Amino acid sequence: MKKILLVETKLHLREVGTVVFSIVLPVALLLVIGSIPQLSEPNPAFGGERMIDTHLPAMMTLLALLTLAFTVLPAVLATYREQGVLRRMSTTPMHPGRMLAAQLVINLVLGVAAIVLLVVAGRLVLGTALPRLPVGFVLVFLLGAAALLAMGLLIAALAPSGKAAPLIGTSVMFPLMFVAGMWVPREVMPDALRAVGDYSVAGPFAQALRATWAGQWPEPANLVVMGAGLVLCSALAVRFFRWE
Repeated sequence: MKKILLVETKLHLREVGTVVFSIVLPVALLLVIGSIPQLSEPNPAFGGERMIDTHLPAMMTLLALLTLAFTVLPAVLATYREQGVLRRMSTTPMHPGRMLAAQLVINLVLGVAAIVLLVVAGRLVLGTALPRLPVGFVLVFLLGAAALLAMGLLIAALAPSGKAAPLIGTSVMFPLMFVAGMWVPREVMPDALRAVGDYSVAGPFAQALRATWAGQWPEPANLVVMGAGLVLCSALAVRFFRWE
């Protein structure tokens, strides 16, 4: 398992796009968008909080994890299946399930790296607030990351090829980003659209992150939706995943 992790980590780091779009881009967007003066002022729509303290960091965290879960993970696994890597591994003592586990671990570590850089860069450059409920923040991050990665595994299971996987992932990712409040804050969305976001996993994840950043425990409904998404997508991914 250690050897697989080492090899796959090297392969991931060789892909410049993986690092740029999952880590560098969210940090860059945080710093660029966060430099807009209006975002540094208290906003009544966010309970008097500044957008750069809760909303913007949560959205950039979501962007990093969605990129990893919906484009990077499905593309790698679908390509390995298409090339016969998983089939060949299934004939050896090194079960392909270890490859799947290695991919999950690597993408989770990349997600952790992204959030660490977001928090540090935001604090040093913009003076953004640190998560005021750190324990809750870590729990929400792990649950949300697991749910999104499970969705990525489902995409990998259903994708017909390595090239199709990131296209399918991207086509799902952008609507999820929208209903989560990436471009239009949920506070100003129509009720119907906000209701859709409440059950999207991405929306509850973003809301729970914002709550812990503001020092509040997330609403139980958001945790339930993330947990349900994790269980459902994991079960479907196991049901439909093919080694060849």
